[in-house]
Amino acid sequence: MFIHGAILSADIVSWLYEKARFYPNISQVLEELVERTREAGMLVDRMWISIPVLHPSLRAKGFHWTLEKGVELRYYRGEPALEQMYLNSPLKVVHDTGESVRLQITQEAQENEFGIVPDLREAGFTDYIAMPLVFSEATPGTVSMATRESVGFNDADILAFETIAQPLSMLCEAQALKEKAETVLNTYVGPRAGARVLNGEIKRGDGERISAIVGFADLRGFTQLSNQLPSDKIIELLNIYFGAMSEAVERNGGEVLKFIGDEVLSVFPYENEEGARVAAMQALLTAKETMQGIQRANDTSCPMLPDLRLGMGLHAGDVFFGNVGGETRLDFTVVGPTVNKASRIAGLSKDLNQDILTSKEFADILGCHAGALGSYYLKGFEEPQPVFTAPEHGSDCKTEEGKLAWDAYGALKTNAS
Repeated sequence: MFIHGAILSADIVSWLYEKARFYPNISQVLEELVERTREAGMLVDRMWISIPVLHPSLRAKGFHWTLEKGVELRYYRGEPALEQMYLNSPLKVVHDTGESVRLQITQEAQENEFGIVPDLREAGFTDYIAMPLVFSEATPGTVSMATRESVGFNDADILAFETIAQPLSMLCEAQALKEKAETVLNTYVGPRAGARVLNGEIKRGDGERISAIVGFADLRGFTQLSNQLPSDKIIELLNIYFGAMSEAVERNGGEVLKFIGDEVLSVFPYENEEGARVAAMQALLTAKETMQGIQRANDTSCPMLPDLRLGMGLHAGDVFFGNVGGETRLDFTVVGPTVNKASRIAGLSKDLNQDILTSKEFADILGCHAGALGSYYLKGFEEPQPVFTAPEHGSDCKTEEGKLAWDAYGALKTNAS
């Protein structure tokens, strides 16, 4: 029986070491793994792989295969309900002990069953086993198998699963480490910059000139607030502000590059005239949605917290997008006069008592000049710079291109929602 189990798993182990490690994702590995185990006579009807993730809002990622639906990707947050389910699950025992847990499912409910057992029973499963995927780090992953066969798994099946779990652990950890690197970079420098860093752009000066809409947001009265409020309240306010801003930027296809004290720097790259109009509409919609999000937060937040007020500046032009810094400490960011002007326009919004101001270059892209406020001197710029309020409707755009851009992007957002 045990010799038979080793024979069953030999080809699968060879495949995991030699070929599966080159697969682009665990979903693809799982799909073929199940196919190979079933062809080898191990009648698996459900297989699940769970790996821990390093992520600001997620705890784990699950790859769930069933005979009926194939592979489904599921994300697990550290929510109270899920935490309670975890405490009454075989996974906790596997993680705490490093040992496998086997559940032979009876037709009648038993006392002190794990929370998963009623679901397995209702779905017709007869046998379940969860095994640790041993990682070099402290937190292990998990693989579980279940069958509907009346006799359940036999000893050869169990031996085969244990043998397969070893190379599967190495493969899953390699994938987890790759995703961890991507997540850390995406979290701290953004997806575009993160991808470039992972592709090898880690030298000082690495980068390129790109065209982009640059957005700058500035929290008004922050210095006074930070001097008056305790640090935990300041952090709470900043998280409300940064959350509303970053969610709107990401929802509309842009990228937050920097949180600078109480300022947010975002970019919406483009490559041609049509792309510029789309990027301008994305940035404009982001600004408006951010203001709406801040207003909702002001209406619903704790009465002890002061209302938030922002000033935002939108400008268009070329920037250097790449690495700047010291020999061993770099920052992937955008720099140049375009960034400087966007920042100065955001600062001017306070003096003019406006929420959103745009540059002439931004207004030219959409042909929306109805909100002209005149020209003003900006620090670092020799000539006075024309500024405009943000257009409210397509009718504010006098050019046909601007009206078309407004209508087209409105239709795009409607379809997306």
